[in-house]
Amino acid sequence: MKADTLNGQLDPLVLATVAEDPAHGYSILQRLKLRSGGAFDLAEGTIYPALHRLERDGLLTSTWSTDSGRRRRVYSVTRAGAASLEVRRREWKQFSRAIEAVMG
Repeated sequence: MKADTLNGQLDPLVLATVAEDPAHGYSILQRLKLRSGGAFDLAEGTIYPALHRLERDGLLTSTWSTDSGRRRRVYSVTRAGAASLEVRRREWKQFSRAIEAVMG
């Protein structure tokens, strides 16, 4: 599935993934792919604009980490990010129930 197919859902998917455990961009992509059964097999370049946007909006924070000699930016969810994620989860549940009621 392409990133544009996610239709505005990439941000909450990233928040949900990072809320479990802080991670760097590539790791977040791998988690999305694994948890979606391969449906969200996104190109590496698609995640970074979302991460930067979420950090700019105060929903994520990042620190630099060095792992096996590689320097990586590790993202964590802020309090505002956790609150935003809870709102998005409620909205998604309500929306998906409505779609299911119509589509069957």
